[in-house]
Amino acid sequence: MAYDRYVAICNPLHYGSLLGSRACAQMAAAAWGSGVLNAVLHAANTFSLSLCHGNAMDQFFCEIPQILKLSCSDAYLREVWALLFSISLAFVCFVFIVLSYMQIFRAVLRMPSEHGRQKAFSMCLPHLTVVSLFLSTITFAYLKPLSLSSPTLNLVVSFLYSVVPPAVNPLIYSMRNKVLKDAVWKFFEYMLLQNQ
Repeated sequence: MAYDRYVAICNPLHYGSLLGSRACAQMAAAAWGSGVLNAVLHAANTFSLSLCHGNAMDQFFCEIPQILKLSCSDAYLREVWALLFSISLAFVCFVFIVLSYMQIFRAVLRMPSEHGRQKAFSMCLPHLTVVSLFLSTITFAYLKPLSLSSPTLNLVVSFLYSVVPPAVNPLIYSMRNKVLKDAVWKFFEYMLLQNQ
């Protein structure tokens, strides 16, 4: 999405040639390939773990850090390396998004037309909202202080980053639709009137 926005704003006349079906297929293959590689690494390592602390977790899905807490095998180090690979992969994606948006903002701020700037920012805002929502919840999940850690909080936070961003994604991207915007505003106005 970041590259699509970058090309649409910074190179609009070359959009068709830069983002043709071949480029889209290559980007999709890279995303799917890296996701499959990441999943295979974690699945292979997880299946090689022996669990000696029971098999009950305080999560609603088998999250890797929770599985590692139950492990007592020497495969723990391999899983840590797989997690480092995942973090590296996520960091590369994050850097790509940041660099793309730096170029976009630089190009948008040089636009002479206020309407053009507003249109460009409204095009980028949904993607930035979804990415920010996901990154903020997952950062809190994995980097929160141990003093804040509790089974209930861990469950809520994992729910927030695994369910909420995909659930609100269609709503956020469709907020550019005027009919939907009007319906959402009417709903909020109705709710405010009901609470008074």
